[in-house]
Amino acid sequence: MSMTGQPPVEAFRVSQLLYDTRYRSYTIQVFALAAIMLAFAWAVDNAVQNLEALGKDIDFGFIFETSAYDINQHLIDYDSTSSHGRAAIVGILNTILVAVLGCIAATAIGILAGVLRLSGNWIVARLMTVYIEAFRNIPVLIWILFTVAIVNEVLPGVRSFRGPEGMSGLFFDSVFITNRGFYIPAPIFEAGSAVVGAMLVLTIAAAWYFGRWARVRQAATGQILPVFQIRLAILVLPVLVAFFAMGSPISLEIPALKGFNFKGGIYMRDSLIGLWLALSVYTGAFIAEIVRAGILAVSKGQTEAAYALGLRPGRTMSLVVLPQALRVIVPPLISQFLNLTKNSSLAIAVGYMDATGTLGGITLNQTGREMECILLLMAFYLTASLTISAGMNAYNRRVRLKER
Repeated sequence: MSMTGQPPVEAFRVSQLLYDTRYRSYTIQVFALAAIMLAFAWAVDNAVQNLEALGKDIDFGFIFETSAYDINQHLIDYDSTSSHGRAAIVGILNTILVAVLGCIAATAIGILAGVLRLSGNWIVARLMTVYIEAFRNIPVLIWILFTVAIVNEVLPGVRSFRGPEGMSGLFFDSVFITNRGFYIPAPIFEAGSAVVGAMLVLTIAAAWYFGRWARVRQAATGQILPVFQIRLAILVLPVLVAFFAMGSPISLEIPALKGFNFKGGIYMRDSLIGLWLALSVYTGAFIAEIVRAGILAVSKGQTEAAYALGLRPGRTMSLVVLPQALRVIVPPLISQFLNLTKNSSLAIAVGYMDATGTLGGITLNQTGREMECILLLMAFYLTASLTISAGMNAYNRRVRLKER
């Protein structure tokens, strides 16, 4: 003990890095990081030496060269005279399109199937069990091929809509479902459409803020407002006023049968439809089990208490059970969204040109830049996965139960 009453300060020794618990974990982490970096540096150096032995170098200049191939489904302007970089962007957008549509549809299907599997109706519950077990235990590639075959063989051909006695389209002859794909109206934006778009953004923000305010008010007073109806009014009415005030600047281009095919509108190819449906229904089966597990994780006493207060089964599920089940549902749901996004790389099996089909397929074969193409493809999927994970984790932090 020193004169000041404080214990003497022990001098630092190198051996403490291994034997002192205060420093040992940091030492292990530093050595592990160094080993990983050395292994990565060795792999890169080995790849560079092998490429040099083959007379190659790592060069990404090929993305500015002419692609010289067509892509059957593209969201932006593209033709065979465009660059490989633009072809890669088209493929990436096609992947994002399938991933977004698939995640939305799979979530809806999974929630519905998961809730129905817990239904007291024996037939409904067993039908959902058959659906879930069938789709979970058959490879997704088989379902993709099967779904595209169904679209091609079961849906009517274009000629079925020809003539005065031909079939009619859906929604007042504006949507046509054929074995070649779906033809839907395309929006046409004219002068003043930006004002309508800005009003839509403002109404979405206002509806979100009102929903948040309503939840706080309900928690404080117990009074329930008709949130859905008020939100719908907030979203629709101001936009309609802006739409007519600006002279109806947004119109629709309706597909029309001309010759041997439909012209105008938006064309969604059969491969896109089949891939979207297959990934959605397949992933929805897994999400259904996640939803069922989350609901079963909520104590039955919660449901019984809600019934005792006079809440109907629908409101009990939406207000009591599902909010508590989300803390169990969301973490594994993230994995299913990631799986769906990565499974979309099987699109090449049905001729849908996604990022794997363009950047990792035709571009790779034409340029011979396999290392560069694979690196870019890996970077895209890594970025997409991390973005989905970050967004869902932020949502998970928002909905998880707050401890008092």
